[in-house]
Amino acid sequence: MKLAFFAAPAILAIATVASAQDIRYNFDKAADFTKYKTFKLVENKDSDKLDDLTKKQIDDALVAELTKKGLTASSGTADLYVGYQASVSTEKQVNTFDSGYAYGPGWGGPGGYGAWGGGMSTSTTQTIYNGTLVVDFYDVTTKKLVWRGAASKTIDTKAKPEKREKNLAKAAQKLFKNYPPVVKEKK
Repeated sequence: MKLAFFAAPAILAIATVASAQDIRYNFDKAADFTKYKTFKLVENKDSDKLDDLTKKQIDDALVAELTKKGLTASSGTADLYVGYQASVSTEKQVNTFDSGYAYGPGWGGPGGYGAWGGGMSTSTTQTIYNGTLVVDFYDVTTKKLVWRGAASKTIDTKAKPEKREKNLAKAAQKLFKNYPPVVKEKK
């Protein structure tokens, strides 16, 4: 079982995953989710680590929500190993404003033909940070992945610690909304 944990200098920003997250999940339809009663958070010792503050905030949010779902956190043996990956990506957004005051060729200016104008155009760029948190559940007995969920959202890098914790809790709540999954029977 290999769980990867990605980190970057800006990873603290992952804690600001905001309210309208993009949530996705998948699960093993053959897994019996009623047998899972305990879980243990695990990490890969060979991978990059999150900073201690962000790791604690993510751990606390996951434990709180999984406890609400009826699972019990365990420091010893457990039915499920729960691991997660956090990442931050960036994209550039270009905003352009054009005053619209200009005429093209053929619009009779003072000389009867040519460009007439005085228009102005301004562009600015902005870096947008996107945070993703992927959570995996592994069955300890079979050592197989049985559930995976991901929450993604544009993040506010200027959010205060309280806001980060609140947003992480909200992300965990939405992420586990469909846990345990319901298998629809075929008709």
